[in-house]
Amino acid sequence: MPRLLCCCCCCVPRQNSGDDERQPLLQPRASDPNEAGSARQIPPASSAQTIRRIASMVMRRVGVPELDQRFSDVAETFNEQQQNYEAMVRHISSLRQNCDCGHSDTLAIAECVGKIREQHHATYKVSLKMNGYDFSLSVVPDSNREEEPLPPRLKLAQDELRGTSESARATISRGTTLQELFAWLLRSRDQMAEQVKGAAPSYQEQGRLSENLEENMREVRRAKELSVGYRQRAGEVLTEAAQIAGANL
Repeated sequence: MPRLLCCCCCCVPRQNSGDDERQPLLQPRASDPNEAGSARQIPPASSAQTIRRIASMVMRRVGVPELDQRFSDVAETFNEQQQNYEAMVRHISSLRQNCDCGHSDTLAIAECVGKIREQHHATYKVSLKMNGYDFSLSVVPDSNREEEPLPPRLKLAQDELRGTSESARATISRGTTLQELFAWLLRSRDQMAEQVKGAAPSYQEQGRLSENLEENMREVRRAKELSVGYRQRAGEVLTEAAQIAGANL
């Protein structure tokens, strides 16, 4: 299964191209230490290192409605995957801080689950349960204990693990879709180039739109590399959860 971070999947407008040529699917946001940034740096799978996100994936218009829609679809799907991956990183970071686990730059959850069990073994039976590709923290009170709300930190850990599971599964799902979209675009590059040339109303416009297509393809290649890393690391989180729960994926 797919590996963190740093991608600047954005297109830098050239002098001749107007804002209406670009199709932003997500607006750039302020840097966050737990967010993703460049496809050029893929750290080890277990690391969440400090990441800086400059912008989301943005596509330029190429003048062929069918192709513009395909590029828009891939950008939207990638941006969704990136958001899901960032959410997974945030949930795990919050979980590790809540459980006083060291090395906050890792995506490992086993240490946290172990600490939660130790801290509450006298009053609750705590275990990680796996249901398909979903996992959750099961908390069963001691038989002699009256029913009452969970301690705040235990409830937070439960919520963060649920959020981790949901965002990891969504990251993998979007990654599967993206691989098909990327494959089609990369395989069809020459065919798309001919379509763009044929649709251009003038020689000057042909050059500009062809340049937009090349820029889009560069963004596709960068986003593909980053997407594979997101999917792999999300898969590793699910695999670790399954090992803790004693399940087989």
